[in-house]
Amino acid sequence: MSKPSHPHKPRITEENYLYYYYDIPFQGSTSAGKPLRKLKDITCPYRGIKIIPGTALRGFEKNLAKCRSSEEIVALLSQYYENLLPTEKSMYAIFKDFSMLNPDDNIQNCLQMLYTNCLMKLKLEEFYVLDEVDLMSRKLSPSTALKLRHKTTRCRQIILDNKLQDSFKRKTFLHSLEEIIPNENEREIFNDIKNKALFLPTSGSSKNAFVVKYSRREQEEAARRLFIGSTGSIEHVTPESLGGINTIGNFLLTSADGNRYRENMPLTEYIKRHPKIPFYMQTYIDDVIRNIHEGGLQGNETYPYKIKKKLMDESNGRIMISLGRYKYTEEEAAEAVKEYESRWNVYKQMK
Repeated sequence: MSKPSHPHKPRITEENYLYYYYDIPFQGSTSAGKPLRKLKDITCPYRGIKIIPGTALRGFEKNLAKCRSSEEIVALLSQYYENLLPTEKSMYAIFKDFSMLNPDDNIQNCLQMLYTNCLMKLKLEEFYVLDEVDLMSRKLSPSTALKLRHKTTRCRQIILDNKLQDSFKRKTFLHSLEEIIPNENEREIFNDIKNKALFLPTSGSSKNAFVVKYSRREQEEAARRLFIGSTGSIEHVTPESLGGINTIGNFLLTSADGNRYRENMPLTEYIKRHPKIPFYMQTYIDDVIRNIHEGGLQGNETYPYKIKKKLMDESNGRIMISLGRYKYTEEEAAEAVKEYESRWNVYKQMK
């Protein structure tokens, strides 16, 4: 699928919304994970929330287009409150309080009222991470450390200047780090530094970043953002950039925000950021097993065994999943797959 054109106000559909909000491909390199999208009532293995199925997007969009006031926006989002991620829940609470006092107003005005204070707090959040990056640079050689300091100093200048035409872009800074080629003996510490830079705030991890970003967007877009972060997305356990392949045994069904915020971060580092991931992974697998027992994921009955091994390897043993609830042994699961493939081949020949 080619990336859709971007007219002034594009129509967001189930097929293209990830392009506009997360730059995560809907198909292509994740096509083998498509069967996971059909799973129901699945816990996000990264965030622990119940994932909103992609099929709910069209109905949400239709209802959102009818909303005019903050009160109507809050009423619509309230149906999905339990699915929202922590930052989104915080923003929902703010919108709810605002709508109680200003039911006929627009939530964009709410964001604009908060903008100045949140911008100052966001700058401090960004400085905290840049300070830690600079502190870690002391372990590098002088030449590499100076190259890194040049980039963090430039970022500080941009943050302090606050010029709209030259605003601080987290992604730009992360990409700029790839321009630095460390010495062979300092590659490990430099990778640690790049992982630390991933902690720079985003609209998914920081309430302040959310307010600053969406205060200049339309009410509809801000409300949509709260919803979309919890919708389903196919995630590579081993990132493509690190050799991850397009096979269901390398895929998880996660929330779109959980997928996006990991980026190419090693799973071991992501667990440090979110220590409950091993627990969430077990809940995720239990949900997958329940779906299989109810007749879902046919032809992929070996998936729990494949993903168990993949997660253990990728996490260096930090994630040890129990398949005690699974009715299939590994051999029985393989037989179930063969039986499904045989029936499918017969069906294709009959058509």
